Amino acid sequence: MDILQTITQEFNLNPTHTKNIVSLIDEGNTIPFIARYRKEMTGSCDDQVLRELFDRLTYLRNLEKRKEEVANSITEQGKMSDEITAALAKAVTLTEVEDIYRPYKQKRKTRASVAIAKGLQGLADAILSQDKALDVGAESVKYITEEVKTSAEAIDGAKDIIAEIISDDAITRKKLRNFFFNHGEITSCYAKGKKEADEAGTYNMYADYSEPVSAVKSHRVLALNRGEKEEFLKVSINVDTEFAKRITAAGFLKDGGECSKLVKEAAADSYDRLIAPSVEREVRAQLFDEASEQAIKMFELNLKPLLMQPPVKNKITMGWDPGYRTGCKICVVDGTGKVLDNTVVHPTLGSAKGIADAKVVLKAMIAKHKVEVISCGNGTASKESEIFIADLIKEIKAETGREVSYVIVNEAGASVYSASPLGAEEFPDFDVTTRSAVSIARRLQDPLAELIKIDPKSIGVGQYQHDMNEKRLDGALSGVLEDCVNSVGVDLNTASVSLLKFVAGLNSSVAKNIVAYREANGRFKSRKQLLKVPKLGEKAYTQCAGFLRIDSGDNILDNTAVHPESYAKAEKLLALFSYTTEDVKARRIADLGQKIKAYGAAKAAQETELDNATLMDIVTELMKPGRDIRDSLPAPVLRKDIMGIEDLRVGMELTGTVRNVVDFGAFVDIGVHQDGLVHISEITDRYIRHPSEVLKVGQVVTVYVKDVDVKKNRIGLTMKKKNK
Repeated sequence: MDILQTITQEFNLNPTHTKNIVSLIDEGNTIPFIARYRKEMTGSCDDQVLRELFDRLTYLRNLEKRKEEVANSITEQGKMSDEITAALAKAVTLTEVEDIYRPYKQKRKTRASVAIAKGLQGLADAILSQDKALDVGAESVKYITEEVKTSAEAIDGAKDIIAEIISDDAITRKKLRNFFFNHGEITSCYAKGKKEADEAGTYNMYADYSEPVSAVKSHRVLALNRGEKEEFLKVSINVDTEFAKRITAAGFLKDGGECSKLVKEAAADSYDRLIAPSVEREVRAQLFDEASEQAIKMFELNLKPLLMQPPVKNKITMGWDPGYRTGCKICVVDGTGKVLDNTVVHPTLGSAKGIADAKVVLKAMIAKHKVEVISCGNGTASKESEIFIADLIKEIKAETGREVSYVIVNEAGASVYSASPLGAEEFPDFDVTTRSAVSIARRLQDPLAELIKIDPKSIGVGQYQHDMNEKRLDGALSGVLEDCVNSVGVDLNTASVSLLKFVAGLNSSVAKNIVAYREANGRFKSRKQLLKVPKLGEKAYTQCAGFLRIDSGDNILDNTAVHPESYAKAEKLLALFSYTTEDVKARRIADLGQKIKAYGAAKAAQETELDNATLMDIVTELMKPGRDIRDSLPAPVLRKDIMGIEDLRVGMELTGTVRNVVDFGAFVDIGVHQDGLVHISEITDRYIRHPSEVLKVGQVVTVYVKDVDVKKNRIGLTMKKKNK
């Protein structure tokens, strides 16, 4: 297989770009670095395409390696042939390679191997040749020995050998696998005695379930697997058995009279005993793998916009971790996330004294620290907390004229962080609930910097994430974290180890060294100082430097995404239009883009020895040093009043924020304690294959109430105006 050609065709790339990308990867360059600083070599492929290409490259290389291993093994056995060589060359999946290898793989003891040990291979070959003239009974007598007592026993042993030969046939297995996929039905029912045990009715919809394998949705596959794993469900794939047996026998049957009858019997036995259970496992495994990949992709799609939510910058924020018996934990942090104050109040148990005392304490705290926004977690007691907060800020407005807003923040993962070694290291003097309150405040101020500290699987934007292949999921989510961190950039003088370790070219060890160097030597004033950090060599510097920012450093370019390797060219570009880096610092180059357009971008690129893509990237950075790409996204909705589910009416128009996108729809926060569901059929009038084609996490949308079930706490929403 020509791997480069295959990737070029599959990704519809220019062959030169494919070759460059593979070379850059093999040289040890990181995906963010390649995507950002080698656009001229890759045709401006973005990080998502590059990661998909990297995964495919890895698979194809593993495929070629496995082909070589299989070929060597078969050759060592002295059984290699032109047919096997051709079959291996044509194989495009690891499954096909394993099918080819199956007859030559060392097997455990089987009925066929026992029959072969008894010397019945010759009889099996004779029957399989299906010579009409062969008298099977007379032939089988020749194989009677001390171990094979009768003619019938010899024939049965020969049939066992034939059954295994048929089972090991790669073409037959492929046909049957396709038959299962295209014509099978996946079915489920409750396991014995489990219907009553499923008190919540979690698997009720799968009590008598049947659906074509070819049509089953990913989330149903994962639900079935979980139900089976928890021993609530029995799941199987049903096919037309007689037709499947005809497929099994088709490649081996000849018009051979008595012999053909025996081959047909062996084929039926092969299907029932060897092939069907194996192929069903393979098909179920493939369904799970495909469903897992879909779930992982959805996790990636949801996680990225969540991490990239615009920060609520420079606002003094009160973090509120709701609770009942233990009270609500409160922390106030300044605009940089530094903790100023903390306390515990008890307004959620309905006690008039608890509410009154909490108001006194919190009004004083808000006035003392000039709190501008309250960030309240959405967990236990958040409804009661929200009612209290809405009433509190009304009173503050009436009494003092001070404007205070609040936001209900998804607190998923806050408890994980607060109980983690990192949480204990950051706040050794706080208990876990107080750390949660700090996290809730900070994730409003800078979602990326705070959420990066939490295991992505605990952030709450996935489906069945705990059922996935952990290594594959962690790898995919780490890629999302890395892409987000590097696309935003990291302040070298304030970033935590948690944030720095995701910068291209760095790891936990080097990140710790950067922080230690900063603490020992004071603020970084230049990116070049990074080369003095232990274990951070030239290669790592090349990868990471462009993603690290220095505010108020010696060189304004250090506060941009311009890579140090391009500083001289950037200065040459500025000089071409009579500017200097001082003009960049003073924001005096607002018309640079217009000047380049008038001059001719291609001509400017040629004169500064830049490619067009890098030229435009540099211009963008020079015009807005220190920019945060998240600032251009819709800001979180700040609230000042509250609405309950009982206040909702069918047809009511509301503004909401998408919290999670799943295969069957999207959950939207409409300012009520319970998120509403917009089913995929209610997102748009046009046909869409998946909700992610229209919606993403963090998106602000207009929705209409479709139905409300107060008892079950369910809200149905639609985005279609006609249903208003």
